[in-house]
Amino acid sequence: MCGIVGYIGNRDSQNILLEGLKKLEYRGYDSAGVAIHTNTGLALRKTKGRISELENRLQDQPLEGFAGIGHTRWATHGRPSDANSHPHTDNDMKISVVHNGIIENHLQLKEELEAHGYRFISETDTEVLSHLIAHHYDGDLAQAVRKAVSHVRGAYAIAVLSEHEPDKLVAVRWASPLIIGVGQGENFIGSDIPAILEYTRDVYILNDGEMAVLTREGVELMTLEGNFIAKQLFHIDWDLVMAEKNGFDTFMLKEIHEQPRAYEDTMRGRIDEEKQQIVLPGVSLTPEQIREIKQIQMVACGTAYHAALVGKTVVERLTRIPVEVDLASEYRYRMPIIRENTLVIAVSQSGETADTLAAIREAKQWGARVMAITNVVGSSVAREAEDVLFTLAGPEIAVASTKAYSSQLIAFYLLGMFMGQSLGTLDPVTSVEMIAMLERLPFQVEEMLRHQDPIHGIAEHITQQEHLFFIGRGLDYSLAMEASLKLKEISYIHSEAYAAGELKHGSLALIEDGTPVIALATQELLLEKTVSNIKEVKARGAYVIALALEGNTELEKTADQVIYVPRTYSLLTPALAVVPLQLLAYYTAALRGNDVDKPRNLAKSVTVE
Repeated sequence: MCGIVGYIGNRDSQNILLEGLKKLEYRGYDSAGVAIHTNTGLALRKTKGRISELENRLQDQPLEGFAGIGHTRWATHGRPSDANSHPHTDNDMKISVVHNGIIENHLQLKEELEAHGYRFISETDTEVLSHLIAHHYDGDLAQAVRKAVSHVRGAYAIAVLSEHEPDKLVAVRWASPLIIGVGQGENFIGSDIPAILEYTRDVYILNDGEMAVLTREGVELMTLEGNFIAKQLFHIDWDLVMAEKNGFDTFMLKEIHEQPRAYEDTMRGRIDEEKQQIVLPGVSLTPEQIREIKQIQMVACGTAYHAALVGKTVVERLTRIPVEVDLASEYRYRMPIIRENTLVIAVSQSGETADTLAAIREAKQWGARVMAITNVVGSSVAREAEDVLFTLAGPEIAVASTKAYSSQLIAFYLLGMFMGQSLGTLDPVTSVEMIAMLERLPFQVEEMLRHQDPIHGIAEHITQQEHLFFIGRGLDYSLAMEASLKLKEISYIHSEAYAAGELKHGSLALIEDGTPVIALATQELLLEKTVSNIKEVKARGAYVIALALEGNTELEKTADQVIYVPRTYSLLTPALAVVPLQLLAYYTAALRGNDVDKPRNLAKSVTVE
């Protein structure tokens, strides 16, 4: 998830590009850069770090010109560095490209281009685009871009500037957002509306497989086959703050709605459709090394810890390797037993969590192999691990994690299947079924997000409560812990999660008339026992809100209200069930008038012990 901006007109492009990038910094902040056509040709300025670093460099070495492209990066391929920053160019510095997305077959394309004599200077997948366009250029930039992307697999939003044709910009979209802004004697490209809202409110929203050729005088829209198309201009009437949130009231709500895309991005390039195999490029474990693993220890904090609890069940079920999960803040102080052939998996959204870093250093000191599951390329956790499985959720602005957590679940599903396939503990028929179900998850989440009205009513019921409980068994209990954390951290309602089978061992004492209990009942093998636990709390006066699979209408006879989630493979259910629980926490907090994006006393990344 990166930010793209482009400009062609009669004004100084440097300032327009800079201001546009500042509006998009929430989409990525590892590095930034611009390419501008000056009176001496194509010129670049790019740097690691935030946009302020780029701005300082441009103050010292300004660029003058009326056409340019800019980029702010959220690293996916290659660590944050000056060389890996966008824009990228061909070897002759005649064609420059910025890109948001993932080129799945970039290694194959790179080998082919190197065979033709092209030299690569970065670690990114994007650089293949600049060389590929140069390879196909024969006097028509738009045609060269069309030919280049016909060889590409993956997701991309691309903006191209060329010294060969400095009076035009070319933009292409496939599975990554891109808009075209229309002005008077000037036109714009943006990966999101905030980039251009200061200059125009009239935009074309490109669909997958569409491209645009921009000049000062106008915009031509066409398909990737070269057929011209007509689109209706969309007039934006949001203010700038709302535009940064894509029209949502808060970043948290926006990020909840971004989960289908985050699921797709985390899966993209990791499922070999032909062989029905999981492939994890950042994981170098061989089948022989996987067979030698005797135990797995997972370390994490907060929401990442709750994801690891789900991951424990997933990995154990699919590999039959014993898994322990530890709070990273406790791990090194309990003198963990690390035997030969121990794999330690560190889970951290930011990759900078101090306790998690300390835990993996402790593990490495005793000879463990370390794998990281993190959202940030170039982070400390990623650098210190032998293997890295990146969750491609993009930047998460709200303090309360939503899409980062659910992307960690997807990562655990991929890892468990990858290891299970290597060990032979995941039989081929189940494997094919799981892959099919995994690929359906984004569409099922989208469907749930379209039908969330009942959750508003439940939120209104619990918003005045001071105490609330979640119960569940198995994976439902692991998910209940995350749901409880989400509610308490943004609504400030006291909330606890209990294993439903443990209620009779003391926790039932807390239940009285009207106490809200949210009962997770999505694991069908445990459904009868969970229903018995629901009856236990109902007998003591609880108001029960059940979370159940579609079709399990019998729960309506026991619970006061029921929220239904789509059916899927049982191990995958948390990736669906978490969505209504996130929305319940969100709407409860919003109704209480809380600052949902910035809950009190909390920070996004905990970099102190």
